[in-house]
Amino acid sequence: MSDILDKILAVKKDEIGALKKQYSKTALQDLISEQSAPRGFAASLNAKVKAGGAGVIAEIKKASPSKGLIRADFDPAWIANEYAEGGAACLSVLTDVQFFQGHNDYLKAARSACTLPVIRKDFLIDALQIMEARAIGGDCVLLIAAALGKQQLNELHACARELKLDVLVEIHDRAELDQVLDAGLGNEYLLGINNRNLRTFATSLETTLDLLPLLPKGCEVVTESGIAKPDDVARMRDSDVHRFLIGESLMRQPSPGKALKDLIA
Repeated sequence: MSDILDKILAVKKDEIGALKKQYSKTALQDLISEQSAPRGFAASLNAKVKAGGAGVIAEIKKASPSKGLIRADFDPAWIANEYAEGGAACLSVLTDVQFFQGHNDYLKAARSACTLPVIRKDFLIDALQIMEARAIGGDCVLLIAAALGKQQLNELHACARELKLDVLVEIHDRAELDQVLDAGLGNEYLLGINNRNLRTFATSLETTLDLLPLLPKGCEVVTESGIAKPDDVARMRDSDVHRFLIGESLMRQPSPGKALKDLIA
């Protein structure tokens, strides 16, 4: 499974071409104008942390390139309600079709089912995709440093903020951290540290712990991937990491909401 990221990005370029044929910027702006104001994604996450709890972005994910089908009985609205009842601060919904069996409609269904803010989890490399995220009801977007140059990162971040979307910027190593810090994003973003290498899909919680000493003071860190048991949560919280993106371990359980509650109890 060598360099999955490159394969995904090649498909994304084709998808962007199709999106540009389907929608003009004006058409997307019209769709955006019909949406309600974004729910505060970062604010919801930080409120949980300020109250002394774990701020969890709970992920709605049907499949992945490394694990195949994760959940067969897949009902995004039901899962969203489960997560809301289980104590999630926010939702993450996969919209990539080819590699994760996601869909834009899953985001719409999840957001309509509850009051939690939602991040569009996809591989976003063009401003039109950011606009599309807002047009389908997204409250936050993911920008993956490994998929973007410094200038691209800056431009897409600016586009998202102009649309009043929150931004989760994802890194995996020191070079990507330096890239983000040099991109001039100010402090208007959450910093996600993905414990999963997007080129090999290998996972290690040490990724977050190793990068923590290098982060600027006040950085709002989200640890992503590989959080599967209460000890993992406790280990991170002992290191002053209180924001989590958790998906696969919850999606495999009969009740994702109960699994979340047990994980962060």
